Amino acid sequence: MSSNLYQEERYTERVYTIREGETLELTCLVSGHPRPQIRWTKTAGSATDRFQDSSVFNETLRITRIQRHQGGRYYCKAENGLGTPAIKSIRVDVYYLDEPIVTVHQSIGEAKEQFYYERTVFLRCAANSNPPVRYSWRRGREFLSQGSDKGVEIYEPFFTQGETKILKLKNLRPQDYANYTCIASVRNVCGIPDKSVLFRLTNKTASPTIKLLVEDPIVANPGQTVVLVCIISGGEPTPTLTWVRNNEELPKKSNLNSETLTIPAISTEDAGVYSCVASNDVGNPAKKSTNIVVRALKKGRFWITPDPYHNDDNIQIGREVKISCQVEATPPEELMFSWLKNGRPLRSSERMVITQTDPDVAPGTTNLDIIDLKFTDFGTYTCVASLKNGGIPEISIDVNISSTTVPPNLTVPQEKSPLLSQEGDTVELQCLVSGKPKPIILWSRADKEVPMPDGNMQTESYNGVLRIVNVSREMAGTYRCQTSQYNGFNVKPREAIMELIVLYPPAVEPVYTEIRQGLGRPFSLSCRVLRAHPSKVLDYEWKLGTRLLTVGQLHTRDETEYHVRALNREGYGAYTCDIKNEAGAGRCTFLVTGKAYAPEFYYDTYSALWQNKPRVYGFKLQWTQMNPNAVDRIMAYRLGIKQTGHQRWWEQEIPIEDNIQKGELLTYNLTELIKPEAYQVRLTPITRFGEGDSTERIIRYCGKFHCGFDEDTMCMFIQDKTEEFDWTRHSAATRDTKYTPNTGPSSDRTGSKQGFYMYIETSRPRLEGDKARLLTPSFNIAPKNPYGNVATNPTYCFSFYYHMYGKHIGTLNVYLRQKSQMGQDTSVWTLSGNQGDRWRQARVNINPTSSFQMVLEGIRGSGIEGDIAIDDVTIEEGECRDPPPSSNIRSLASPAAVHIWQLWLTLLLVLVGLRR
Repeated sequence: MSSNLYQEERYTERVYTIREGETLELTCLVSGHPRPQIRWTKTAGSATDRFQDSSVFNETLRITRIQRHQGGRYYCKAENGLGTPAIKSIRVDVYYLDEPIVTVHQSIGEAKEQFYYERTVFLRCAANSNPPVRYSWRRGREFLSQGSDKGVEIYEPFFTQGETKILKLKNLRPQDYANYTCIASVRNVCGIPDKSVLFRLTNKTASPTIKLLVEDPIVANPGQTVVLVCIISGGEPTPTLTWVRNNEELPKKSNLNSETLTIPAISTEDAGVYSCVASNDVGNPAKKSTNIVVRALKKGRFWITPDPYHNDDNIQIGREVKISCQVEATPPEELMFSWLKNGRPLRSSERMVITQTDPDVAPGTTNLDIIDLKFTDFGTYTCVASLKNGGIPEISIDVNISSTTVPPNLTVPQEKSPLLSQEGDTVELQCLVSGKPKPIILWSRADKEVPMPDGNMQTESYNGVLRIVNVSREMAGTYRCQTSQYNGFNVKPREAIMELIVLYPPAVEPVYTEIRQGLGRPFSLSCRVLRAHPSKVLDYEWKLGTRLLTVGQLHTRDETEYHVRALNREGYGAYTCDIKNEAGAGRCTFLVTGKAYAPEFYYDTYSALWQNKPRVYGFKLQWTQMNPNAVDRIMAYRLGIKQTGHQRWWEQEIPIEDNIQKGELLTYNLTELIKPEAYQVRLTPITRFGEGDSTERIIRYCGKFHCGFDEDTMCMFIQDKTEEFDWTRHSAATRDTKYTPNTGPSSDRTGSKQGFYMYIETSRPRLEGDKARLLTPSFNIAPKNPYGNVATNPTYCFSFYYHMYGKHIGTLNVYLRQKSQMGQDTSVWTLSGNQGDRWRQARVNINPTSSFQMVLEGIRGSGIEGDIAIDDVTIEEGECRDPPPSSNIRSLASPAAVHIWQLWLTLLLVLVGLRR
């Protein structure tokens, strides 16, 4: 793209504004044939915007209650397989204004209890907005401005330009004690009103102070009701109180009543730091906190440590053995341990050493060291954990020390590894645990660092079994089971590895494909394996219906093909390819048919054919054939027609003599249609195979064409791309980056700010003499005799409203373009120069002899104040009534020309229902 083109695009970008909370509708208007596919995408939005990484595949993008983060640039892409896709963009600007907030501060270094007496005070006003907010200050009823009062200074901090306005009161005077109002304004854009906030400054104004009438910390038992009281002890204006827990929301069951916070039936989940915060926008908020501790005992565990001075891990007479007991306690300082042997209290002695603080282990641990183990020491040892003040059930842990107490060992059953399963099964991985006591088993992935099926990196098991429900192929691999020190021996972990193999049937492509083919032609079908397990040897089987065609195996290849040398009638039908392994089969299906594709109606001809007959009208039906060469030659079309609302169809065949080319425009004249009835038309292609796919459309009679450019389709007007620039669709409710004062209309022809019109933008980079041409849809004249000419030229009235205001106004021309005279447009109306700031109407009679379009040409004048606008374009049967005298009408000529049919893909973006 050249720099000149880039500048033009930059200057002509359209920006649509909408108020936050309103409904945005962006419609991509498309003409072209075949009908283009539409796709909406967005960039430059918030990362949290869910539309960011997705697309919308329809003409209208609707966003209800639009939010500020949804602003940005939206792209509409249209493509129909012919030429390059058309892409246009709109930037959506979401306007909003939040309530302003005033905060009050004194200058640093002057803080005293009565700091508002003869001190410098800052009133800071801030509001979030788009566009940037404008602030104004008022003291009482008097507006303040910089320099209006020597004791007042108004400025914006450098680091918040445009976001904050500060009112500085230097060395407070008696008159400075007053009501101050900060007014935030966005100049009423999109109808957003100004917002204001009032602050009363007095000699009693002070920042908040509070007292929290509770202990810190608060220790409570589960189930108790905890009451927190926070009292405001100072502050003017009266501060507001809020409560938070761990700087987040309070538990849902909390009850807040004025200065009292009640937490009923407290639990361990409710524990945390509770803070009372008082704020009145003066100085800094006051904050007091207390920590609520809920007493609890949980997760009691033990482990046995053999004599560390021997290499083996067995417990033997004459060696040392240590029993450790661990409990999570809250608060930890209340935790107490006691030991029992065979149910009797055990005291620390020279050979039975009890310790409760071991620097090598985590808090909440007690140890019983048995020195020089004797036979009489065998028995059951019980560790009892409790809290000092009671109220919490004790935790007792029994540990048996005997000749049968041996370290653990792990083995995997032979039939459990490798373990075969199919997707969707429930499987159990098992490690056999021997030893006494049996420890907790930890399961993890051995082949890669990924979470277990429950989402944790390790999964605990008390019986050595890992159960996986609905196993998937991603879960296949090797798993590790290992002993933990808990509830067992504190020795080097024992571990074992086992493999899980997940079998799944082949995933293939394509799952379903329709193939249209003509008789006698060759074609090939291919079915490809994407994934399968096992995948080394796969069987395949091709069928046509229930008839077996061929079988085989895939060894090194990942696809199989079936070839048809010459299609016959028996070769039509559903071909299937099943690729199988032990887990099942994947199937490719190919429907081979000789049905012709559906025709596509050509909609660029607008509405009905007009005739000077009082009771009937005609219509030129136009269509192209989708992929005409895919199947046998189309011999005819079956035309069905009925009045809308009726049941009976009339049918006839339209013979086709020659081969239809791709993109060839076919026509058929429908005549003697009754005014003003609408008709439903159905068109079905016919080949040797039989009937193909049908398509339908509605034909409506309209004796008058009108376009106010407000419709979704914009009446199928198109731009003449051979000229220097385009007409622009515009509404006064939208903001344009190229607005030029003293030219152009301030509303549409009806006076509506929301209504749309078309205009030529004459600011840079436009030059004097540059042209923009806008073409109406094509209108048809029905032939009335065998020679294809209209016996008596019908008369139509072409009218429109124009707005030509500005000292640099150029020229507005109207031309008649006829199919029979392509290459030479006929001038029918022209006007130049400034016509004043008002809409005026022009009318002109035209007498076309064949299908026609009207061309509206705007020519740029000598400067930028030369915008020309048009609105409410009308074509109706009959002569004009009283043409306005301001029209400059030229006589019609009828030069001959050669018709070249073209497909136009014009992409127009429309904003519906936006208000400014």
